[in-house]
This record gives sequence, C-alpha cells and structure tokens, in this order.
Amino acid sequence: MSHPQTLFTQTEFHGPSLLQSRRTTIARSTVKAQLQKLKDTGRYRCFTLEYQPIYDDRSRWPCPAPMYWDSDVAKWIEGACYLLSDEYDAEVDAAVRELADMIRGAQQDDGYLNTWFTIAEPGKRWTNIRDQHELYNAGHLIEAALAHGNYYKNNLLIEPIEKYVKYICTIIGPGPNQKHAYPGHPETELALLRLYTETGNKDAYDLARYFVEERGNRTGQDGLPYYDWERRQRGDHPWTRSDSYQMHNSNWYNQAHAPILEQKSVEGHAVRAMYLLTGVADLVCLDELGIKSFARKGDYHAALTRLWDNMVDKKMYLTGGIGSMWQWEGFGIDYFLPQGSDEGGCYNETCASIGVIMLAERLLHIDLNSKYADIMELCLYNAVMTGLSLEGTEFTYVNQLASSDADRNRREDWFDTSCCPPNVMRLFGSLGGYLWDYGCTGKDAYVNVHLYTTAKVTFPVEDKQIVLEQKSNWPWEGNVLFLLQSPTSANVTLRLRIPSWARGRFTLTPSYKSAELEKGYLVLPPAYTTANKAFSIQIDGFQPRFISPHPYTNQNTVTLARGPLIYCVEDVDNPWEQDHFRNVGIRSDSEVAERDEEVDQIGERYIALRSACWIRTIDDRAESVSGVEPGLSPPETVVAAKEDLTFIPYYLRANRGGKGHMRVGLLKR
Repeated sequence: MSHPQTLFTQTEFHGPSLLQSRRTTIARSTVKAQLQKLKDTGRYRCFTLEYQPIYDDRSRWPCPAPMYWDSDVAKWIEGACYLLSDEYDAEVDAAVRELADMIRGAQQDDGYLNTWFTIAEPGKRWTNIRDQHELYNAGHLIEAALAHGNYYKNNLLIEPIEKYVKYICTIIGPGPNQKHAYPGHPETELALLRLYTETGNKDAYDLARYFVEERGNRTGQDGLPYYDWERRQRGDHPWTRSDSYQMHNSNWYNQAHAPILEQKSVEGHAVRAMYLLTGVADLVCLDELGIKSFARKGDYHAALTRLWDNMVDKKMYLTGGIGSMWQWEGFGIDYFLPQGSDEGGCYNETCASIGVIMLAERLLHIDLNSKYADIMELCLYNAVMTGLSLEGTEFTYVNQLASSDADRNRREDWFDTSCCPPNVMRLFGSLGGYLWDYGCTGKDAYVNVHLYTTAKVTFPVEDKQIVLEQKSNWPWEGNVLFLLQSPTSANVTLRLRIPSWARGRFTLTPSYKSAELEKGYLVLPPAYTTANKAFSIQIDGFQPRFISPHPYTNQNTVTLARGPLIYCVEDVDNPWEQDHFRNVGIRSDSEVAERDEEVDQIGERYIALRSACWIRTIDDRAESVSGVEPGLSPPETVVAAKEDLTFIPYYLRANRGGKGHMRVGLLKR
C-alpha cells in the first residue's frame, strides 16, 4: 500500500485544466511567497536554535506562536519537495537543502527534536502534551522527512526522524514508567503510519497504534484520563488562570472524551478530528490490504463510518466546510450551521477540509464507495481551493459562507498561526495521488478513477506498463475522454465514479449493456477495456441546480450549484448591495442563465450564473415603541425591488476587490 504523497509522481497533469492551473501557480508563486514569509517572520532560522525576541512574548496562551514553527517549516519542506518533483527551481532546492541541514543540527544527543522546548523552555519537555504540540510538530517533521527522502533519494532527514521516534517510544507507551499519552493535536498517528509503510519501522507502527487505542482511556494514568493526570501534575487551576477549554474538565475538544470506538458523533476541533480519523483509517487500510494485522479492524471501521456519516449528514456545510464554532474552531451540535459569524459561527478552517480529503482518500481503500470521493471533490473545488488566491500569494484561514461588517470577505498574506498556507501547497503538490488508486495482481490490473481532470497515470504490470489517460474540461463540462494503453496479456478493470449530483445520468461511448454501477462506480471489465482502448463518458449534472441545507438547520436558504462547484454572490458583480446580501432572496424555480467570464489581468476563465432576485425590507419598529415586546410587529417584511443577480464559483471569492460583501445561501421563497 502506498499513500498519495508517494504515488503522485506516477501521475502527470499533461494538459490544461483548472487543477493544473492551480498547481502551476503554487509551484511558481506560492512556494516562493511562503518561503519569504518563513524568512521574514523568523521561522526559517528556528532550527539554528538561535534565541529570537519573539520567544519572550507569552501573551498567547497556552501556545505562543513560535510553538508551531517546526510544523510550518516542515510542511513547507514537504510541499516544496512535491513541487520540485514536477518543476525544478534552484532557489527552492537550495532552501530545502539548507533547512534539512539546520534540522539535523538541531537534534539533541538523546534524539529530541523540537525548537521551542530546546530554546525557550528546555525544562518543560512533555509536560503539556495536551496543548503544546510537541507530537504534532513531530508528525509534520516525519512527513517532511519522507517527502525529502523520496525526492533527494537519501536519508538525511529520515535518519534523525527515526532517531526521534525511537526516543519518543522511551517516553510514551504502556509501560509502568512511561507516559500513557496521546497527541493533543492528532497528526502524528497518520505520519507514523506513513513512516512504517515506507520504511517498515516497527516503532512507528506500534506507537501509532498505541496512540489510537489509548485515546480516551478513562483510567489511563494512575486511574485518571491522561490529560487530567497531566493537568494535575502541572498544577493547573482554573481560578488562577483559565484553561484553554470551553467546558472545564471535558476532553472532547481533543476527541479524548471517550475511546474512539465509543464515540457516537464527531466532536471538538475539526482539524484534529480529521487527522485523527485519517490515522485510524490507515490502521484499518494496512489490515484490509494484508500488510499488517489489526485485531479490531471491523470495530474501528464501523466507528469511522458512523463518525463520517454524522459529519456529512449533520455537521458539514454545502461547500464541504466543517467547523461551525469559532470558539473551538470545530464542530457544534447537529445541524447548527450558521453562515457567518454574525449568525453565531461558521469557522470552516481550510486545513479542516484538507483533512476531510485525506480521510476520504483512506476510506476509499477500505470501502470503494463514491460517497467518499464525492465529498473529496466537493472539498477540493470549494472549501479548499477558495483558501488560495488566484495569484497564489494570499490565503484564507476561515471560510465563511456569508460576510458581515465584522468579518468581511477578504484574504491575508500570512497568519500568526500559518498552518493553512503550506497545507494547501502540500495538498496540490501531491494531488496526482488523489485522482485514482490502482494496482495489479499478476496479469489482473485495475484503476479506480475518483476525480476527473486532464492527466495520465503510468504504473507497472509484470514487466510492462499500463497508461491510463483522461482528458476533460472538468469542472465546467462533463465529457471525459479516456485512452488506455496496456499489454495484450493484461486484464484491466476500470471503475469510473458517477457523482451523486449526476443522479445516475451518464452516457458511455461505446456503450456497454452489461455495465453495472457498484456503490456509485461504473465498472468496466476487461471485456470492455480490451475491445475499447479509447472511450468516453458524458456525465450529467452540469446544468445549474438549486440546493439547500437540511431543514433542521433552520436556515431556509437556497444556493446555486453546477457540477461539483458551489456558487456565491459578491458585491463586485452586484454593486447595488450594501448589507452583505442578508435581505436578498431567490426562488428555487427561477430561470438561471450561464455566461462565460474571465478575471481581468489573470486570464482565469469561469462560468458565471445569472438570475432574478428579490429584496426584502424590514420595517423596524419606531423608537417610541421599542422595548415593549420581542419579535417584529406587523407588517413584517415587504418584498421590494427585483434585481438581476450574478453568481460566481465560491472558490473565486475575494479575488477581484470590492467591499467584502459575499453570501452563499440566499433567502428562499
């Protein structure tokens, strides 16, 4: 079994597409813009172990900003190595090499490798595993080392990382003199399992499995949950300084309120939840594919399915965003999905939807069900792609569905906590590995196509090669052309995802009467692929359609979608709007027209939608009758003038200026 971060090199984006355009922008602009930010903020030099003035600033509690710096650098290295595989750049190469040398030099004699606890608080290692990201930073260093090793074909980073893992195993584990801990911010689990898959490092597997199985143990350390025991050891008291939890003594923020097998709903910090479940899914994958036995595989698979369904059905926005609560950057109660902060929430961190994509990719190896690939595509084209500007130099951390005066529709060039910018970079750098999965046993080969674009994959079967090429104008059109090159002796089965929004409508050419749909995938057996090396599929669903959130959200809104894209409105196209479209409505049976558009100076082409809308006015009560009764006295609302309304894809928002007014869901009539 391999991961997309390894397999992506077997895929080539060989023609124009929206995805290739983004990857080119990231390779030529984003990677260097982020490198400069690393240097400007001091991150670039953190592994030299030089003391910097910012280390004295402890105003952010419990995590001063530099506490994350190791992970920011590591993610940049990882993404840079992926991008160098496709397009060499001398400046980027030199920076990666220099950073690798710094990291090697920062490792302590015992194997420890963390800049904050080496420079700023050397006496406090492993005293606050819940909050202070030691293991999280270690996880990203592992992934950086793997990317570095795959690109440079050496062990310059893998060697110190394996030494670090061995050291961690002496500190944390089931032994009587060990800490029975697990990451406060999950990520280490999935990284350790990637290390095991690529190197066979048994310590990495055992530690990852321990983290998963120990999490939520109510009597883990001296009869207490580990985080409670650790808190007592530190002497934390809520009346002397508030802790970082919204509900005191509750560990749901870290998904440690109960063992994973007992968790009924997805809770807490959204990014942490997705990274944790991705690690769990990887454990199940290793057993499913016959690589490493996992005794409770079935139970953990059932938990993954239960938590996925709860998230998608009750806690996910129409854009694929997750995390309705600003206070803990995570999940709220079922169906609580406000569109903006002025409605009570909507955080939707970019990293969280990247985590959904990572989880969906792993689940597809366990259960080839199009529902996972559908959500992967939804997140990619909407909640994630909106996190990067067209120029590739500005980003979003929070991705609301509606702006307000307090939180306008805008981007930033960097953040104090800058996990999202390099995360987008590393996802797009390894994107080829997410398009499909494939393999062979003897002469029998298969390719499961999850995402459509223009690309080709090449992989070996026996002593020869199979090449599958797809060409399309996705996500604007649904026609996909395929060309298969395979040895005459090979038996190739192809499975093509039919998106749920296509409602089962597609046309295969040449046709195949015996074709079957299995869990949302059209199965083309060797009899078809042998006779038809070139074929096409036309997938329906590229007409504008109206969608709405679940009625239990009490949103009473309607949104336009087309293919995999969710649309929004901005004041740039609708300059008459003055109040963030909060009083703008549309009928779900309105006629919708399409129009080809292009973003000036950039050349970004897209399809805009136009329809008629209505605008309500609210007669606020006179000051003389204020404070008499709650609610609104009649007359409640009056439908005022109608306007023409222009919609753009959500990923394009905050790219063209304007006053920062934007909304996805409009009032439904």
